[in-house]
Amino acid sequence: MGEKKSSALFNLIAPIYGLFYNYQKKRYVGTVEIVKSEMDISSFDTVIDAGCGTGALCSVLKDKGMNVTGIDPVIKMLNIAMSKPENKEIEFIQANALDGLPFKQKSFDVAIASYVAHGLVEEERKRMYAEMSRITRNYVIIHDYNNKRSILTTIVEWLEGGDYFHFIKNAEPEMKDCFSEMKNCFSEVRVINVGVRANWYICKPIK
Repeated sequence: MGEKKSSALFNLIAPIYGLFYNYQKKRYVGTVEIVKSEMDISSFDTVIDAGCGTGALCSVLKDKGMNVTGIDPVIKMLNIAMSKPENKEIEFIQANALDGLPFKQKSFDVAIASYVAHGLVEEERKRMYAEMSRITRNYVIIHDYNNKRSILTTIVEWLEGGDYFHFIKNAEPEMKDCFSEMKNCFSEVRVINVGVRANWYICKPIK
């Protein structure tokens, strides 16, 4: 799916995503607790959420005491995020990691992208990984599907037209093999299962 077509689709369905904001927050709270013993994200100060959508994850990270920046190319998603009173201290910016982000190298302690990677084709994913690695000092976290498929998810992802089926088979090796200017994007990729069908792929950026 092309970038312009994808943005038009998500602008159209943003109000539907908005209906699930509170549900998403509860799920993200649970996820952060699940991984806390192995990866306490709240021990860091600054975090950027790439593809933040309606801001549910941003809100959870802010509640954990972090300084949060959320970026998304879809303005109607951001409008919903900014309309939430609890998000008034979060900086939301319309931007797309595929086009390059307006931040200097190593600007953030942690970068996270939740359920973004599987919707991109392989070349786009590698561009996103490279850009997230560039702006991050400590960890890049890709929160996305593992290889355990459900019938409903399979149908939804087939209709959406992303690269879900390739992603779930190749996520970990693809991240390890990501190249940017002849250097690996990440020196290490660690996988933590965070649900029946989801993982945190915790990636160490190249210094």
